[in-house]
Amino acid sequence: MTTVNVTESIAANAKSVWNILCDFGGIKVGGAIEAFEMEGEGVGAVRTITMNGGKVIERLDILDEENLTFGYVITNEDCVLPVSNYAAKIVITADGDDSCTVDWTGTFEPKDADEETASNVVRGIYTGGIGRARSALT
Repeated sequence: MTTVNVTESIAANAKSVWNILCDFGGIKVGGAIEAFEMEGEGVGAVRTITMNGGKVIERLDILDEENLTFGYVITNEDCVLPVSNYAAKIVITADGDDSCTVDWTGTFEPKDADEETASNVVRGIYTGGIGRARSALT
């Protein structure tokens, strides 16, 4: 099992960062994302992201607003990303009124790629997501 962890600080209120990152249905079409569909709400909700001619189907498994923690898994074996048995968890920790730390960790088995390549793809998703939250709030 491979683990990728990205930990970054954001100069913004932890709850504000939570509101952006935990929005499981907040994926925007554009760039590499060709289409997006959402089914359900809260834990058990499923989102389908179409990119690079394939799909990534994710299910929300953890949504803990009190501890600013959520987690999700990829459910489709034919996922377009170079991973299988993928699970991720995001924890947001307040570092004061206007600062927080985002800790995004994923575990997976590389699929159709070596470990370094798969890890770089996953790391890019995490840094991109954190960067979008930072840009929206700072």
